[in-house]
Amino acid sequence: MIDTSFELEELLSVKHSVKEYNKDTYLFQEGDTIEGIYLIRSGKVNIGKITPDGRELTLRVCGSNQLVGEVTLYSTISKYMLDAKVIEDAVCVKIKIVDLEEALSNNSKLAVAFIKWMGINHQKTQTKFRDLMLHGKKGALYSTLIRMTNTYGVQKDNGILIDLNLTNQELANFCGMAREVVNRLLSDLRKQNKISIIDGKIIIHDIDYLRNKNNCENCPIVFCKID
Repeated sequence: MIDTSFELEELLSVKHSVKEYNKDTYLFQEGDTIEGIYLIRSGKVNIGKITPDGRELTLRVCGSNQLVGEVTLYSTISKYMLDAKVIEDAVCVKIKIVDLEEALSNNSKLAVAFIKWMGINHQKTQTKFRDLMLHGKKGALYSTLIRMTNTYGVQKDNGILIDLNLTNQELANFCGMAREVVNRLLSDLRKQNKISIIDGKIIIHDIDYLRNKNNCENCPIVFCKID
């Protein structure tokens, strides 16, 4: 993530365009030719993939000052492997690949920041798939809830509020499982008073319970997020 004032200023010094996107439109879709990267100034964008059998897998939900785009620099024509769907009206800055490549060649500080962003995103993806593969369905849900508290969590007197409206189907898409399974697992957590759901938002009452059940490795928070 590039989020310091200097790095944002440097990135915005690169030739770019600004565009508004309505909810349920796309910045890009799987199979499109990669044309550039997007810096979100406001709104939220869902990064995911639809499998051949029609199932949805959500990898990230990106918000303000987040960079979005599968970047293949200094190479021949490449195509996006994921979808970037707007889930909350957004304003995005678009930087074309050719302009980005020129800027990175001439600005070493920006190049270092960009490499850092790519590395962090790679680590996020690695740790997410590690959790999905090693801890089963229950662990996948617990991991997703932990990541959501690290990204959109707001501390309250009775726990941590995940300040993001999600349906159970959308939560299931993060975990790569069926909605019915998520329904059952959330119901079990509610019966144990580990979570509450108020107005469509989840409050985690016992985050340590989720961490202990997942044998949390205390990864840096920057790697344990969903944005």
